[in-house]
Amino acid sequence: MLAIAGIKYSIIGLERLDLNSHYVFAANHESALDIPLVFAGLPFHVVAISKIELKWIPIFGWAMIAGGHFFVDRKNHTRALKSLEKAKSSMAKNPRSIIIYPEGTRSLDGKVKPFKKGGLVMAMQMGVPVVPIALCGTRDVLKKKGLTLNRQAIELRIGNPIETQNLGSENRNQFVEDVRQEVIALKAKWRNAA
Repeated sequence: MLAIAGIKYSIIGLERLDLNSHYVFAANHESALDIPLVFAGLPFHVVAISKIELKWIPIFGWAMIAGGHFFVDRKNHTRALKSLEKAKSSMAKNPRSIIIYPEGTRSLDGKVKPFKKGGLVMAMQMGVPVVPIALCGTRDVLKKKGLTLNRQAIELRIGNPIETQNLGSENRNQFVEDVRQEVIALKAKWRNAA
């Protein structure tokens, strides 16, 4: 998709990852281009935890279902928790990496919003390392509800994996904020390098 649109991208920090491992990637979310950038830039079998509304989009939703992605009803807390339990069970049977966008929605101003806990707590419960990633420049290329592409280079910046095996539920709030701060720091490095 990115190649067809004429959008160049780069990946910074891939050497920090073990390509034979599985991770939960936690990213900021600014644009519809975030999704193709993640799938183009991460050489892993990656599935997403997405809002349930995407499931009903013809062709796109069907492709996500066929690909084994997970859907969460953000408007119903009980159903959302059940979806995360189902995802956890599926991951135990068929390990793969997961991409989550813990802000829950796209940022309109580019600032990283507070992170929701669900996907990160799931990573803690599974004992899977969490990798903070920053998706940089995507909002400048395609704004929310925009139809015009500004063909600028975009970038995926990868942080160091954070082990979760020894984290208990009492650590979850600090852990969620630590991951968020790592994403913010990665994004700041991109700005400073530009």
